[in-house]
Amino acid sequence: MQPDSPLTQFKELLKGAWRSRRLGVLTAWALALLFVPLVLLMPDRYQASARVYIDTHTVLKPLMAGLAFQPDFDQQVRMLARTLISRPNVERLRADPAIGWAPASGGDVSREVDSLMKGIRIVAEGSNVYTIVYRDTDAGRAERLVSTLVSSFSSTSSADKQRDSEEARKFIDEEIRQYEVKLSAAENALKEFKLRNFGVSGVSGQDYFARISSLSEDVARLRSDLQAAESSRDALRKELSIEPEQLPVEALPGQMNPAPTELDTRLEAQKRQLDELLRRYTDEHPDVLAARKTIAQIEAQKRVEAEAARKRREASGKAPAPTNPVYQRIRVSLAEAEATVASLRGRLATQQARLEQVRGTASKVPQVEAELAQLNRDYDVIRKNYQALVERRESASIGVKLDQTASMAEFRTIDPARAAPTPVFPNKVGLAAIGFVLALVGGLTAAIVYSRVHPVVDSTKALRELSGRPVVGRITLIPDAATVATVRHKFVLLGGAVLALCAWQVAWIGWLAVRTLS
Repeated sequence: MQPDSPLTQFKELLKGAWRSRRLGVLTAWALALLFVPLVLLMPDRYQASARVYIDTHTVLKPLMAGLAFQPDFDQQVRMLARTLISRPNVERLRADPAIGWAPASGGDVSREVDSLMKGIRIVAEGSNVYTIVYRDTDAGRAERLVSTLVSSFSSTSSADKQRDSEEARKFIDEEIRQYEVKLSAAENALKEFKLRNFGVSGVSGQDYFARISSLSEDVARLRSDLQAAESSRDALRKELSIEPEQLPVEALPGQMNPAPTELDTRLEAQKRQLDELLRRYTDEHPDVLAARKTIAQIEAQKRVEAEAARKRREASGKAPAPTNPVYQRIRVSLAEAEATVASLRGRLATQQARLEQVRGTASKVPQVEAELAQLNRDYDVIRKNYQALVERRESASIGVKLDQTASMAEFRTIDPARAAPTPVFPNKVGLAAIGFVLALVGGLTAAIVYSRVHPVVDSTKALRELSGRPVVGRITLIPDAATVATVRHKFVLLGGAVLALCAWQVAWIGWLAVRTLS
């Protein structure tokens, strides 16, 4: 035997439901009547909302960049929006008598606080635009709560910033005092170390090898300068030895022309004669050569007589002062050269002594330099941290003054707190319509279930399937007039019940719609 098609099964369900139609109509009426008090007793909830804009892009913000400490206001606003409905804040809202909460015991207050935390919503819309939404059975209370949240949005931000600034200032001041003590101890330790190891490599800003290299370069440079100065001095001595101290008497400035001697007269005559010969003859003429030889002999004789005169003056112990200005200048330069040589020798000796002293301390250098490097490193770290803390304190101080004189974030209320005049939940018209549909579905379901629990054999096929035996025949019922009238009367009653249910539900939904709109 093949199973029935879905359409056939559906028809059988409808037949069963039709047989139990009175139960279905009664069930639909019962469910419809049950939904009426449920909808009426369900409390209306009114929604209050407000929109707030936080402007963090003020004129002072770029102007004070780098001068004052400026936190990330956008991040602070986002964090504030998340912490605004924290439990302590909501507990303060619940305890505020201006909002209109009814007194409650400890356990009820805790449950109400949990409910408030779930009911309050802060929705971010775009850049720093926030919408605060809350639903309550009392429209005025919802509006007052949203208004309080808007007010606390800005006041909490200012109070938090002032409290954070005060705590930061106290912390920085305490850290600065501690670092002042550390810095003073490090400076004293460094000073005592330098005094204790004065003259040892490493305490003058250079390590051992740098000092050795510097001193060696100084010694080599001084030696080179000394050699150059000695060479210059020796050259001046040599030049002074060949330069005459006295000028000839006739070359002395301001000297009166003395009476010419016999040698002078002869020399003058020979020179005039040489001039006459040169006009007539060449330089190689014998007379010219003889005249020049005679002039040379006379000049040599004059020098011999001048030297004899000088020796006589020296023998008498009366050495005249040098009259040659070139000789005098050479003597002055020589004296300066001697002083330069003496100075360079002294400096060279000093630098060589210092070099030997540094080389002599080579055994102490590694330990001294290691200790000094450690002291300098500790001192530099402490000093940098101290300077950074002082700079941050000044920056924080300017930031606090900036907050006191001008707000770096401006709160603007776009839409003030306002409660909707009509409830937003529940939608009683929709619930009533859903209740009507559920009542019809419930009645149909009850009729189908009853027919399945109490089945009726209404066809030869059903009888054959139920008994498992062949059906020989069937008897047809021919109703009389009274039976037909009775059936019609039942149909009228059933249709009237269904129509009454529908009419009543339409009137009920319409009444709810009019009440909600009013």
